[in-house]
This record gives sequence, C-alpha cells and structure tokens, in this order.
Amino acid sequence: MRATSLGHAGILVEARQATIVCDPWFVPAFFASWFVFPRNDRLDPAVLERVEHPDFLYISHLHADHLDEAFLAAHVHRSATVLLPGFPTRELERRLQGLGFERFLRTDPGEPIEIADGLTVEIHTETSITDGPGGDSALIVDDGDTRLLDQNDCRVHDLASLTANGPIDQQWLQFSGAIWYPMVYDMPVEHLRELCEAKVESQFARAIRYVQAVGATAVVPSAGPPCFLDPELAHLNVVTGHELSIFPDATAFLARLEDEGITTARLVVPGTAVTTSDGSVALDHPRPAEEIERIFTDKKAELEDYAADWLPWIEASRAAWHEPTDDLLDVLVAWWEPLLAMAPSLRAGIGANLLLRLGDLDVLVDFPAGQVRAWRGEPFAFSFDIERRLVETVVAARAVDWSNALFLSLRFRAWRAGEFNEFVYNFFKSLSPERMARTEAEARAKHTEVGEDSEVEEIELGDWVVERYCPHRKADLATFGRVDGCVLTCELHGWQFDLETGRCLTADDRSLRVRRADSPPA
Repeated sequence: MRATSLGHAGILVEARQATIVCDPWFVPAFFASWFVFPRNDRLDPAVLERVEHPDFLYISHLHADHLDEAFLAAHVHRSATVLLPGFPTRELERRLQGLGFERFLRTDPGEPIEIADGLTVEIHTETSITDGPGGDSALIVDDGDTRLLDQNDCRVHDLASLTANGPIDQQWLQFSGAIWYPMVYDMPVEHLRELCEAKVESQFARAIRYVQAVGATAVVPSAGPPCFLDPELAHLNVVTGHELSIFPDATAFLARLEDEGITTARLVVPGTAVTTSDGSVALDHPRPAEEIERIFTDKKAELEDYAADWLPWIEASRAAWHEPTDDLLDVLVAWWEPLLAMAPSLRAGIGANLLLRLGDLDVLVDFPAGQVRAWRGEPFAFSFDIERRLVETVVAARAVDWSNALFLSLRFRAWRAGEFNEFVYNFFKSLSPERMARTEAEARAKHTEVGEDSEVEEIELGDWVVERYCPHRKADLATFGRVDGCVLTCELHGWQFDLETGRCLTADDRSLRVRRADSPPA
C-alpha cells in the first residue's frame, strides 16, 4: 500500500485493489485564515490527476479543512463512492449529495467492511458535541498486507479498538493545535504564554499516547498545523518557537518523539509517498532533501513567499464579506430564540448572559431567559468582539456551526469572567433544530449523571484512587491520566483536576471522585 500526503490531513491511499482519497483540502478555509503548511498548491499534476479520479472518497468530518467543498465540486469525479462514517445525523451525506455525489457506502462504527476484493475499511467515530455535532472519525484501511490508520484529528477514546483487528503499519495523526484557544482571549501576556505552552504540551502528550498505544511501523505527523498568510494573523505562525501560538510544525513534534525514544516517525510534505512492507518503511519525496529541510529551517522566508503568492486572493476574499444589513438583530432573534426554547438544560449549564460586540451593534444573548435582544448595559459573563461583516456573512449563509464557519478563523476576540464553559460553544455549534435537539439531550444527560453516592469504577494512579473515566468526555484515565504532584491531567483533552479536592481546574462544572490510596472508600 502506498500513501501519499496531500497536505494537512489529506492522503491518497493506493492499494492494489482500489484508491481512496481522504480529506483533500486545497482551498484556504475559515475566512481566508487557514492555509495548508507546507504548501500543497504546487502538487505534481500526476498526483493531482489520481486525486481527482479515486475509487473511493473519505471525508472524516464536516470542518472546512477536511470537507473542502470548493475543491470537491470542481475536481473530484462524481463516480467515486463515498465511505460514510456512522454519524448520528446525515449532515455529511446531505452536503456531499449537494455537491453531486450519488454513491454512498454507509458504515457501522468500528465494524470492518470489504469494499473491494480483499480490501477492507473500518471507520471509528466519536460523536460527542465536543467532536462537532456531526461527529469526527478515523479510518483504517487493510489491503491484506498493510494496515493504515488515518487518525487525522479524531480523538479516539478507545485506543484498544484501533489495533483490535491487527497491527498498524502506518499511523497518520494530528499533533498540532486546531482551535482558537487561548490566542483570542483577552488576558495578560504572561498568562497567555503559560496557556499556550500548556496547550502545546497537552497536544504533544496526547499524540504520544496514541503513538505508544498503536505501535505502528511508521508514524506520520499530519492534520496540521495550518499557517496564516493574512498579515493580520501572521503572528500565529510559529517561526522562532517563542510566538504566542499553539501551532508548532512537525519538526517540533519529531524532536519531542525523539526525546521519548520513539524513532518510527517520518517527516512528510505534500507529495511525499510512504510505503511500508515487511516492517520496512520507504519514503519517496517530491523534492530534494535539502529543499524540504529548508521549508522548516528557513520558515520565515517560506511563509513570506507563500503569502506573496496568495495576498491578492486573500484581499479578494475579504472584499466579498457581506456588508451590514438593517435587520441583523431581528434575524438573530427569529433564528435563535426558538432554539433557546428547545434547550433549557443547555441554558442552565451556561447560566449567564453573553455579549456579541459587532462594532456598531451590541447583541445580548440572555441564556437564563432564553432571549436575544439589543444590549442595554446588563451584566454578562462572556463576550465576543467580532467584525460585523463576518457575522453578516455567516448569518446570510445560515451557518449552523459557528465554530466551523467563524471561530476557527481566529478573527475575533473573546473574554469570560470565569472558567471554560463548554455549553457556550455547544450552543454556537448547534444553530439548527436537528443539532440543538442533540445538544440539549447531551446537556440534559450531563445534568443527570451518576451521583456522588452511586457506584463508580475506580483505578489507582500513583498515590491516588480516582474514578476511571474522566467526567468531561469519559476518557479512560487508566490510559490518558497523568499525575504530577496533586494535579491529574487527562491527556485526551488536557483537562486537569486537583487531587486533594477533586475540583476541576479547567472548567467550573465538573469534578472527579478521588481519594488517597491509603484511605478507605467513603
């Protein structure tokens, strides 16, 4: 099996039986903010031809750096059969049908299915609202000789499931940031730096856990980082290593893996083909080694050249943002208040007001009352400062997931009075009745989770006995838990808990049952 990097999470998988194109992303995403790094706009035409005519197409989830609708519409032949993850809704299928794809193969989570003679796939899904209301997924391809895991940025919580049907030869996985936190938050610089460093460490630690658990012959860092070519966002690129950013490139992760004694990782760029056979790994790069090295050692110059080529496109994209309308507030009231009425548990989980500052318009979302109105000076616990034209654009498109359509652009500023509250972002991910119904059901379930007096499975971590599953996303702390002094970190998402009290240090609505190992159960 031959797997060729297309940049970011994109992979062209070529087995003897068929070809599968995974997450091809070529058109910059999120309001012209995210670009593929290293650049993939100079891919070999022969490779691009094979990308455009695959036997199968796999899109891991709905985010625009994975579902590139503009590229799919213009380039990928509609004869391809789409491998559909077993998501709880059919949003992905509807989006691809809208692009003209007609052949779909639905899969059950984690169940192998033969798609050609001796070629099987299994798609593992994660379906919490945190993974995006449409869900996220990872793909395993097995041609009878080689097993490839395309983990992209899916945070699989059941690590044993990835190797249940055989060892993995190639593991392609995310290691870098793919979120706006903490860079958009208003806070002192030194605190922001601490949070950025902690986020990078959390990302690396989680990826290392996956690498150790899977034990693949070849590990390929992929699915990031993006780079930022708009001068307004260029400070987010990690060039010297001292930037306030969570987007280190693959060379930083490779160095960290080497520190951990892991020597199976390989550096790839768009166009690099990886072949594994009988325990050996072969790489076929599209450029001489010294040119590939220069991408990372002279990254500043690389980004400057890249930006010069794309600045006219960025300027044209910015000019196309929607101009202010006279009825934006009325539209938001009519759109959001029925959704708020559907979600009493979510509203209770937020329990405060949120202010949208849109330049000449301030909009208050009163979650306790379930109302949207012009701000009249009421107190608030959360705020977003966003250019009005951006909001007008996503409103005009009736974008039902603002984390994907707007927040991932990093073109906003945020503030909060207390700790992280995931229900706030779950609201903005769920701006349709279909999505809000799932979000409310999840919020309601969290409000009625196992009580303090109920039986909970426990494990020992160092000197402590803790409940086995993280109260955030039920990650198995036997795998993802790390104890440093009196702090336990769940490395799946980086949530932390005070082991003396069980109090969550990351959010204000979670706690962990915990006691010292030499203390009897309560």
